[in-house]
Amino acid sequence: MDEVLGTRKVELHVVCDNYAAHKHAAIKAWLARNPRVRVHFTPIGCSWLNLVKCFFSIITRQAIGRGTFTSVADLTAGIEDYIDAWNENAKPFAWTKTADELLARIKTPKTKTTALTDH
Repeated sequence: MDEVLGTRKVELHVVCDNYAAHKHAAIKAWLARNPRVRVHFTPIGCSWLNLVKCFFSIITRQAIGRGTFTSVADLTAGIEDYIDAWNENAKPFAWTKTADELLARIKTPKTKTTALTDH
């Protein structure tokens, strides 16, 4: 079942955002059949992807949600115009939790999924 690289068996470590896909029965079954694949998850609430989602929310509320678009090209142009304007006065996003709060999330009780994926 394990693949061999040269003469050495290799574990594959995959780091993922803490999305719920790994809790799906089909994914759990696949991971159980592929024990060399080790899945690790970023703590909830501290992934850079959360900031990406935040920015998409801002674009949706401030540019797309109030706009009228007659084509995909028109929508794309509206998004690009919004991003250009945003970048003229860009400020970094700031985390609202301290490092201690984020690290405390890592130490939460292990779940059934945790035992399967060893994270």
